[in-house]
Amino acid sequence: MIATEFVTQVATVLQQGTLAAPEPKGINTEGVVTFFASNVAPILLAVLGVIFIGRASRGEISKVLTSSAIAIVGLAFIAGAATLFFVGDFLISLIFT
Repeated sequence: MIATEFVTQVATVLQQGTLAAPEPKGINTEGVVTFFASNVAPILLAVLGVIFIGRASRGEISKVLTSSAIAIVGLAFIAGAATLFFVGDFLISLIFT
């Protein structure tokens, strides 16, 4: 049984003339980025909002302002990283086409 399957495979390869490798499968990074952007980021921002409101109600306005500034800087870094992702994709497509 194994020998007949092997002979069938060899005959198929000989008829085609080449031994072609299967097409490589890529990783769906767009799906991962979309998931984080649509599900994880809003939840984290909501948690930060609740923490800031809780601190503000206790009179810790300076800590709220400091934390808000840190969060805004963090969001700027995330936006910069996303921008670099698209710029890098553009440069790669420009170089390799």
